[in-house]
Amino acid sequence: MSDSAGHNSSTKLTRRFRLLLQSIIALGFVLEIYERQWLNAAIVAAILLLTVLPTLFARGVKIVIPPQFELLAIAFIFASLYLGERRFFYARFWWWDLALHSTSGVLLGILGFLLVYVLNANPRIDVHMQPGFLAFFAFCFSITIGALWEVFEFAMDKLFGMNMQKPMFDDPSGLTDTMWDLIVDAIGTLLVVFYGYIHMRRGKHSLIGRWIQRFVDANPQLFPPRR
Repeated sequence: MSDSAGHNSSTKLTRRFRLLLQSIIALGFVLEIYERQWLNAAIVAAILLLTVLPTLFARGVKIVIPPQFELLAIAFIFASLYLGERRFFYARFWWWDLALHSTSGVLLGILGFLLVYVLNANPRIDVHMQPGFLAFFAFCFSITIGALWEVFEFAMDKLFGMNMQKPMFDDPSGLTDTMWDLIVDAIGTLLVVFYGYIHMRRGKHSLIGRWIQRFVDANPQLFPPRR
């Protein structure tokens, strides 16, 4: 099978899986309406809307988001908001919150790499940064976003009486939950930046690098050749 055929097959599979996740959420919305749970239905509808925002955003700014990126974002929304909040996976599985924060560390680490690695890897852009700096920036970017998210959770709990911090029995203040969230964020990010750093040092194409290159190739208008 050629690279082009393999890529097309992967894209079709990714889009089908994305449609499956969105269909599950839509079914949940119908069930909430059937049971006349109007507030829950509104929440599920909002979650469903979030899953189409990447596509709408891409069309609005006229860029092409690789289907792998889009699927990762939708899968995270599905796991955190729909399964976690609406299907009570946070309460059913003690490790659900930690697993999602680990995943968010990975995703944010990839995004941090995307912001600078795309400048470094693209031969049409005359910027040359060391692998160590790229890894350091990606790590700092991910940890910063993770910390800002914890501030957001704290604000929502204090201002609106929500339970986003998920206080534990031995620490009702929520501090333990916050610290564990930041720790697993850091672990997930470290895995990504270490993987990316090793591959850049060895001059090999990593999975992250291939995804980023696909973004560059799909959006040539964002990266005009320098004169």
